Amino acid sequence: MAEETEKTTTARKPAAARKTPTAKATTARKKKDEPTDQLQAPFYDAAGERQGEFTLTEVIFAEKPNTAVMHQAYVRQLANARQGTASIKTRATVRGGGAKPYRQKGTGRARHGTIREPSMKGGAKVFGPRPRSFAQRMPKQMRRLALRSALTLKAQDGQVSVIEAFGFEEPKTRQARELMDAIGFDDAALIVLPAPNLVVSRSFENLVGAKIILARNMNIRDLLTFKYLLLAKDSVELLEENFSKKERVTKE
Repeated sequence: MAEETEKTTTARKPAAARKTPTAKATTARKKKDEPTDQLQAPFYDAAGERQGEFTLTEVIFAEKPNTAVMHQAYVRQLANARQGTASIKTRATVRGGGAKPYRQKGTGRARHGTIREPSMKGGAKVFGPRPRSFAQRMPKQMRRLALRSALTLKAQDGQVSVIEAFGFEEPKTRQARELMDAIGFDDAALIVLPAPNLVVSRSFENLVGAKIILARNMNIRDLLTFKYLLLAKDSVELLEENFSKKERVTKE
């Protein structure tokens, strides 16, 4: 009995001898979990000439990407865009068929009470679509998290550019195309404005692959649809104001 007790005592290591994560391992784990965001974006003037780098705000562009929330927000937006007006006629609403087509017995055919039943040509449909709502609900903080995640991924991939202003005096599609070429956008681009601007909108609306959107109307579908993101300088502050993470106020 004494030998067993001695073995048990020897097998158990004191708390001080147990392995604990070192400070170096903890720091490495934190660095691994932290997002490695590129908080610098190319900065251009109205003519499309590069003027250096623009420091993106960490409140929006330093979020740890959450792909699950991004997917949920994207599916929600697509579902909310569905009209849900598809409808078919049931046996109660289809027209005609008030009389029995032929007698019950003696014809050698199957029994039918109306020519508008589902098994007859021109009859009603069974289990067809009916008007319904496909709307999905999602908390505001989750929607904002999805937007920040998508913006962070674009910043990490170097697909975000900032322009000081648009120097269009009148709507000119040619000038808009030249500006896109000067910046280096070879694919679809989303142009974000701080406020409505008819001249800029009319200049870009005829370009294939370009879309104008206001900063307050930023959505996950457009961010995932368009490859490049061109932000007007004044719209960066609006993004931070509208989509930043709200801190919880705790009552003492």
